[in-house]
Amino acid sequence: MSRDFQRTLAQAPLTPYTLTAIAVCVALNMLDGFDVLAMSFAASGVKADWHLLDRQLGALLSAGLVGMGLGSLTLGPCADRWGRRTIILLSLLLATLGMLGSAAARGYLDLLVLRVLTGVGVGGTIASVAVIVCEYAPDRWRGTALAVYATGYSIGATIGGALAAYAIPHYGWRSAFAIGGMLSLLLLPLGWRRLPESLDFLLTRRPPSALQRVNALLQAMGRPAITVLPESAATAAKAGHGSVRGQLALLMKASTFLVWVVFFCTMAGFYFIVSWTPRLLNAAGLSASQGMTGGVLLNLGGIAGCGLFAFAAVRTDVHRLLFGALVGSAVLIAGFGLTMIRLDVALWTALLLGIMANAAMAGLYAVGPPLYPTAVRATGMGWAIGIGRFGAILAPLASGMLLDCGWAPAQLYFLFSAPFAIAAVAMLLIGPSRKQ
Repeated sequence: MSRDFQRTLAQAPLTPYTLTAIAVCVALNMLDGFDVLAMSFAASGVKADWHLLDRQLGALLSAGLVGMGLGSLTLGPCADRWGRRTIILLSLLLATLGMLGSAAARGYLDLLVLRVLTGVGVGGTIASVAVIVCEYAPDRWRGTALAVYATGYSIGATIGGALAAYAIPHYGWRSAFAIGGMLSLLLLPLGWRRLPESLDFLLTRRPPSALQRVNALLQAMGRPAITVLPESAATAAKAGHGSVRGQLALLMKASTFLVWVVFFCTMAGFYFIVSWTPRLLNAAGLSASQGMTGGVLLNLGGIAGCGLFAFAAVRTDVHRLLFGALVGSAVLIAGFGLTMIRLDVALWTALLLGIMANAAMAGLYAVGPPLYPTAVRATGMGWAIGIGRFGAILAPLASGMLLDCGWAPAQLYFLFSAPFAIAAVAMLLIGPSRKQ
């Protein structure tokens, strides 16, 4: 019964309710994009106010990513046990408090701790939100829906970058965090009212009143009610959650290690680009406003890249799309290093790099969730995102240290073409999605 029931839902058309749920998830993912770019744009002001070294600035850029890794690794499994909606709302509250606190930070250590707290909230949010999108999107539209979800990062970064680029010259670097905190605060009531609990979680874990909650969701989706929860769902829950060994058996597949390599390397290259590009353009001889313009163009390209990925995902294997985006990113990031001192060429290259690198990030969220069984899907994605965030943490830290050692900005861009190339090789080994 469970398999037939879930197959019927998977083959159902998109409804206004499912579209609304996906739209809320896109809005929540915007928080990730805004948070990363807020620190990137505030970096020059923070460095000047507190007379920081580049390695200290690198630590601040990485602190939020440390928190994101911790949030994804720890709160992802909590979402599989206590409910994805519950953990998402709790994580959003943490991110809001951390962002507002960052605006009032009194010194380097204060801001470092608050960046970690913000990152924990953001990491816990995105680990489970991607799973909600995966489970509510019908089979035909799943890859597209996940790519559209990933577009939220670029939209948040673009809107946040535009607001920060205006606010920082007028009100100082703290205004970037104040804007982020207020936007996060507005998302709390939206998530409370419009974000549904995962249907697969209710069928698998069977919390109290699960049948009534499932039927309420089915009614909202225009589907007929059921009189009893499918029996095999309980069996899946017992197999997937009964022990740590059971969870590991579901997670430790041949493709899992390769997925971790793809997430780690792609996020390392991507977060180097978005974290350091405004600052490195400035260091290469461009003005601070020109550096911010480069950062905004990266994220404008990101909207186009995620949109193109979403469009192509309906017609093409998402694994092949991700491979192409990774190869393109490896080539373009090296090209950006060659052209960054020429403003006209650098800005166009930044736009193209934004298209490819963000398409690669969209591909991560399109490829990842379907590889894991329902019972451990949030855990699997949480681990993959958490491991990816460690790549994102190392990239800004290593960049700051290399700059202090005398590396030129262009050399860093050549170096960070390698992670994209390694991720492309891992995708080749995973193979096309029809083989999964």
